[in-house]
Amino acid sequence: CNFPAHRHPALSTLPPFANRISHGPMKLSLSLRFPPANPPIAAIAAAGLAALEKPTGSTVLVRPDGKAKESVLVLTSPTQGSLVVKGAEAIERCVSRFAPGVYGSGDGEDPMVGCQIERMVVFAQELSQMDEKAKMAQFSVLNDHLACRSTLCGYDLTLADCKVWAALLADAGCVKRLSKGSGVIHLKRWWDYVSSCSAFAQAKRALEASQRKKPAPKKGGSFDIPLEGAEMGKVVTRFPPEPSGYLHIGHAKAALLNDYFARTWKGKCLLRFDDTNPEKESQEFVDNIMSDLKTLGIKHTPPTTTSDHFGVIAEKAEEMIKKGFAYVDDTPVELMREQRMNGIESASRKMSIDEHLRRWGEMKKGSEYGLKCVLRAKISMTHVNKCMRDPAMYRCKIQTHHKTGDKYKVYPTYDFACPIVDSIEGVTHALRTVEYKDRDQQYNWFIEKLGIRPVHIWSYSRLNMRYTVLSKRKLKAFVQEGTVEGWNDPRFPTVQGVIRRGLRVDALREFILEVGASVNDNMMSWDKVWAINKKKIDPVAHRFLAITRDSKVMMTITNFTEPAPVSAAGATTMDVQLHPKNKGIGMKKTAIGDKIWLEAEDASLFTEGEEVTLMRWGNCRITKITKDSEGKITELKGALNLMGDVKKTKYKVTWIADAADGSDAKRQPVSVTCVEFDHLITKPKLEDGDDYKNFVTGCSRFETHVQGEPALRNVRPGQLIQLERRGYFRCDKALEPGTDGTIVLFNIPTGKKKSMSSVGSKVAMKR
Repeated sequence: CNFPAHRHPALSTLPPFANRISHGPMKLSLSLRFPPANPPIAAIAAAGLAALEKPTGSTVLVRPDGKAKESVLVLTSPTQGSLVVKGAEAIERCVSRFAPGVYGSGDGEDPMVGCQIERMVVFAQELSQMDEKAKMAQFSVLNDHLACRSTLCGYDLTLADCKVWAALLADAGCVKRLSKGSGVIHLKRWWDYVSSCSAFAQAKRALEASQRKKPAPKKGGSFDIPLEGAEMGKVVTRFPPEPSGYLHIGHAKAALLNDYFARTWKGKCLLRFDDTNPEKESQEFVDNIMSDLKTLGIKHTPPTTTSDHFGVIAEKAEEMIKKGFAYVDDTPVELMREQRMNGIESASRKMSIDEHLRRWGEMKKGSEYGLKCVLRAKISMTHVNKCMRDPAMYRCKIQTHHKTGDKYKVYPTYDFACPIVDSIEGVTHALRTVEYKDRDQQYNWFIEKLGIRPVHIWSYSRLNMRYTVLSKRKLKAFVQEGTVEGWNDPRFPTVQGVIRRGLRVDALREFILEVGASVNDNMMSWDKVWAINKKKIDPVAHRFLAITRDSKVMMTITNFTEPAPVSAAGATTMDVQLHPKNKGIGMKKTAIGDKIWLEAEDASLFTEGEEVTLMRWGNCRITKITKDSEGKITELKGALNLMGDVKKTKYKVTWIADAADGSDAKRQPVSVTCVEFDHLITKPKLEDGDDYKNFVTGCSRFETHVQGEPALRNVRPGQLIQLERRGYFRCDKALEPGTDGTIVLFNIPTGKKKSMSSVGSKVAMKR
């Protein structure tokens, strides 16, 4: 071996158990676990070689362990128990001795081979501590050594090859030169041969995995939660809204969650309308729910309804009566509630099955007596879970159903119908909010007693928003009482409401994905929603200028007709980018002239001789300020300095050109109403027992009238824009081409408490 002599590590330092591994055909198991971020490359390669040469009946297991803080080798013998070895070097030697040939100590091996391996191991350790330049200086030595050899020591791959290969693999520069092989053909031959062996390839994959850039951990929650019993291609989820209102942001989470798991597992998401209460439901709600799901991009099967299965559900109810698992109770409602609370059985509970079938018949007819009755499950009136205390299964409703008309007089409860229809329609995973947790026992009890296909139940947290009512009953009351203009009011948490307010669908999806699917309660702030939304709209929102209609000051530009570039040379319009940082969006025509309007509040800050910046135009020096007897500014005069440095001015102000003569309609300012909204309720979280009516915000809509530049005529309904220094807006009402009138813009919150400027939010000032 062409290497200088080194002091040999004492073999006696190895664990005595390991020294005995090679003596006799013991059946051993070897398990090497290592932290994925710090794999012991040489040890993994050696273990791979050992696996190829392991004694009959022995096993070798090598795997990363995310919980491991260091590499650990566990050797297990049926006669001597287990031995735990820590530390890369000790592990390498123990692994090698598991298969004697890897350490040069097998039967018939030349003892010199073992010594050569020891010397080469020491060399490899020194090599691993060298920098790239020093390592490459050893290439010629290694190349000469391998001129007549396939491996570094002996005739087989050994620990020596593992150690030297690992030392070179750790240096990208060495790997690059070896891939070319210039000047070291023998070393390259050895490198290619070793790298192609499965044992070394496994070690290389472990190193590459450790070097792979880890994605930054996402803030908030995650939907990456395993589903019990899920099989790829076979998962069926369902979204079962009740058509008694429009979808709100909480429903959106449920819909997106079911859609997410169906897509992830390459299954399908069913859409089923839970139309079991004709008092509250209507086709209007069905149509709008369908529209909202399309808006959200939910991929679902053709819709079904619980009412599609009313016949089967009624048969199951009668079956339960006949089996003694259900009974018809005519106890008055208030007394029934009291009995359930106190665990007292109803007098009807012990009546005969025939009597209960008779009463069931009265219920189905909707008779006067039947209307007093409820079909209840016979479970236990003393159950610790009060949801299991003989819950209702069916009740009479004489109202006309929006789909089945007057065909039925009895309607199943959601808790009874849901497990039956889930089973019939092939649902594999029923995703329910944690508020249903106590009723999961009931769900499974019905499945058991009816002998139908079981369904996995998976719970997730309900989405709650601060200063927000999500109860459909309360939202409907807001609509009916005229507090809001409808279910799509921008103050409403409905999907249509928040989108009309200016929330983009992709921002809503991102927010819900960030919230995640955990079972922990979520009380979220709207600020987070709007902050995500701002990041989406800021890069694409067209910019426009506008000033307050009733608080403005005229400024005369005295040098307007002077030649460019100092002034405007008397032009009437100029081309301006719709977005200062995004040329691809396009251009707009901005009217200019020798008379322009400024915000009175801005003008009050100026001093004569000061240079200010007229946004999107250039600098202007204030030459004269005229005030009335009360000190109020009535007029300004200024001189353009379009070559001035905008970075050096203190004030950057909005403005619009005056077009008092009306000679050119295209230059006329546009009338705009900017609308801001506050929360509908004043309390962040309503507690049990709170009457929401006591916390309704007195005034939650504010209007500001402004005049905007003529380019605003091109804004279309639904478009998201920015009025510079005022904020982001969604166009709720635009101007028809060639007509006059008023544009209505809804202010879009940004998640910031402070407004964009002094001409900003009335809501912020109110607070």
